[in-house]
Amino acid sequence: MRPIRVRIGVLGLALVAGLAAPTTATAAAGAGGAAPAPTVEERRLDGEVPQEILRRSGFAAVAPAFARGLGRADSYREARAVVAREGAALWRRAVDRVQGRGPARGDLSRDDDRPLYWARLGMTRELRTWEPGFGLGERQRAALLTELERTSRGQADLRLPRGHRDGHGGHGKGVKRVLLTGFDPFTLDRDVRISNPSGAVALALDGTVIDTPDGPARVETAVFPVRWADFAQGTVERALRPYLPRVDLFTTVSQGRVGRFDVERTNGAWRGGFPDNDNVSRTETVPVADPASQPQWTTTTLPYAAITAADTGRFPVYDNTAVTEIPAGGDEPVVRPDGPTPGSTAREGGGGNYLSNEIAYRATLLRDRLGLHGTLPGGHVHTPVLQFGTGNTDPATGAVTDPEFVRNRLDIVAQARAIVAVAVSAPGTDRG
Repeated sequence: MRPIRVRIGVLGLALVAGLAAPTTATAAAGAGGAAPAPTVEERRLDGEVPQEILRRSGFAAVAPAFARGLGRADSYREARAVVAREGAALWRRAVDRVQGRGPARGDLSRDDDRPLYWARLGMTRELRTWEPGFGLGERQRAALLTELERTSRGQADLRLPRGHRDGHGGHGKGVKRVLLTGFDPFTLDRDVRISNPSGAVALALDGTVIDTPDGPARVETAVFPVRWADFAQGTVERALRPYLPRVDLFTTVSQGRVGRFDVERTNGAWRGGFPDNDNVSRTETVPVADPASQPQWTTTTLPYAAITAADTGRFPVYDNTAVTEIPAGGDEPVVRPDGPTPGSTAREGGGGNYLSNEIAYRATLLRDRLGLHGTLPGGHVHTPVLQFGTGNTDPATGAVTDPEFVRNRLDIVAQARAIVAVAVSAPGTDRG
């Protein structure tokens, strides 16, 4: 995920004790437990485009049904059960729709990631503004919002086989395990119709088995918000830490440049300030636990040479080695085509300095802090920008979908699947 620049298109632990307690980015309620107002992100729901996407996908009834369930809860415990159940059901419904299980319930193409995004916002808005008949404190509401985010994003549904060598895995001996993450749509104030192909990839691949030259690989996926605060509060590390020691490969995925995939070689410890989905900006060093041991750079351990050499689809795939740094002893940023120099300070990783760079940085730092750098392939892949068809580029008058838009998304998803197949079967990726 990359912010808007002249040279590119639109789009982009608690290993660790010491992170703040889990909350959502804007979950604070009033001191007396009064329901807070909807967020900037949630207020976009009332527009014509989000409502059309929900209606044409069959997801328009999700938030009202969730509100009715909340209304029947007589205690915090009952409310938490409703939140966990309905959040997980939304994720499963979105995955099933994309993967062709059950009725489509609408004429929007099944590969679309946007119904999940807008339906989740409908649910978080209902929960954020809910005024129950029992006392609900600020911390309790924040915990409910966190649980809804976690379950509706697939983070509570990561079902990896127990092992690919002991014969106890769900798909039998020899099954490798892959963890992949995607993102929500973003830059919605520029074009509220936007879809994020990385989210579509996550929905299409969740729970699937990919055949590779080295045997089958089971893929489990989750998606993450485009909000600085959630990342600072450790959402990436909490979600990934239990699973990285158990997988054979991981990749974070986001939308990057026009017309190309990139395997990002280096990730930087810098936030560049581009506004997130709540229109919040952050310009600072990436906040992590134990900052005293925080490196300025982390590196991919994905088999980038094998990935870029393979014929995976119609888009070219690049090994992107460029970064922007402040050299040791310097005070001005310098672009380095071949990666950072010793002692430099990060200003952009290969994937920029927005949240795609940050998820790559956090995931690879977590890998390294778990002692897995030399044994676990992992890093970040940028997909091409998902573009609307010719004649449908005006955000004010354009349709929410078109045949070229759908074809582009399907091609990106198929190529991402092929890239995963190459990566997990490349020499050196078997951790057995």
